[in-house]
Amino acid sequence: MARIDVIMPQMGESIAEGTLSKWLKKLGDEVKRDEPIFEISTDKVDAEIPAPSAGVLVEIMVKEGQTVPVQTIVAQIETDKSAVGAAPAPSAPAPAAAARAPAAPKAAAPAPAAAPVAAPAATRGGDTAPPWRAPAPAPSFEGPETAEERLRRKSTPLVRKIAAEHQVDIAAIEGSGFAGRVTKKDILGYLEAGTLEAGTGAPAHGRTEAGAPPRAAGAPVPAVPAGAWEATPWPGDRVEPMSRIRQLTAEHMIFSRRTSAHVTSFYEVDMQRIAKLREAHQKEFEGRGAKLTYLGFIVKTVADQLRKHHVLNAAVQGSNIIYRQQINVGIAVALDWGLIVPVIRNADELSLLGIAKTMADLAGRARGKKLKPDEVQGGTFTITNPGVFGSYIGAPIINQPQVAILGVGAIEKRPKVITTEDGTDLIVPRMTTMLSISYDHRIVDGADADRFMADLKAGLQDFSEGAL
Repeated sequence: MARIDVIMPQMGESIAEGTLSKWLKKLGDEVKRDEPIFEISTDKVDAEIPAPSAGVLVEIMVKEGQTVPVQTIVAQIETDKSAVGAAPAPSAPAPAAAARAPAAPKAAAPAPAAAPVAAPAATRGGDTAPPWRAPAPAPSFEGPETAEERLRRKSTPLVRKIAAEHQVDIAAIEGSGFAGRVTKKDILGYLEAGTLEAGTGAPAHGRTEAGAPPRAAGAPVPAVPAGAWEATPWPGDRVEPMSRIRQLTAEHMIFSRRTSAHVTSFYEVDMQRIAKLREAHQKEFEGRGAKLTYLGFIVKTVADQLRKHHVLNAAVQGSNIIYRQQINVGIAVALDWGLIVPVIRNADELSLLGIAKTMADLAGRARGKKLKPDEVQGGTFTITNPGVFGSYIGAPIINQPQVAILGVGAIEKRPKVITTEDGTDLIVPRMTTMLSISYDHRIVDGADADRFMADLKAGLQDFSEGAL
């Protein structure tokens, strides 16, 4: 009998957990290698996860709607079909697994033993735990310690970083995450409560002690309690919970704003030459299985310029700057259920045709939830294109742990003033766009960002036909 573990994959460099949103197979089903067996949601992507091996799905350890850390064993596949019928019931663990499991209490109660674990998450701050975070029995793990033991000992890298920066002992914070793990929301709430205590005289960590004396006259007014500005539904309103991917995206964006010193610069770019090249070579590209888009030209030029402007292709590690050697450009793709960022790896080594084909392939599989884990990881620079919806320009939020992101506005004809050789000023229609660069001012100086944008503008306005 040979069992293969099915694990929760890491769907992004900064992703520490994923939500198993739906099982596509049930216990006892026969599965083929690379056949989708479950769906997951993270702040990077909704995706179908394929089976690592052919066989029979004999054990499911994580329920639908449960959020677990990456590398968690979510199921097992029996590759020896002849052993499936003779195998013991899933509830009866093998001797080896039983030896690794924590010792059960001598007078163990039946099923309700998991209730105490769920209580803190359900009652913390008076909030009700959402259904997708409903606790479930901890999955089995190889090794000397259980998942709960490991997770109580460790939190995500982001949480540990915040704790180190603020000199906070994570063990002192009540965790609402899986197995009591401290989440970003937990530590940020803890820090905010501590700020109230130190700066305004408000109660420690937002709690009012019984018998506390009333606030003295003239004392600072405490900050507005958390949630005071939350909206309440009115009659006739429709209320629905945020999807898991929407919640995680929101958390990631807030964390990015808290982490990076955001500055945004804006540049107008004449796209007249790009428009002519696109019109002249569009049919040629279609004959070679690719669509020639304005975005393709921009991705190609960005990748070329990142070779010279290394600081825009960097990342932050504590007090260190990591200058990436690979140039992996992420392209934000808007879907009905959220935003994902598939990555074009080694974009600087690809031709315009190669970039066009890769973009079409990634975008198509993103919409079909067919992206692989490594296709949403390892980005070093991100491009977002709100202009496809008609937006003039925007100021995008940096995709952590990167240090810069490019926004592309609508590309359309606009009146421009040009000066002829004899000095005459004329107003003529020109194909133009606005580009924005949001950068982390901790690492990237304004001069660095402006030099990059100036070279990017020049590269687009003077795009060489030989680069097609």
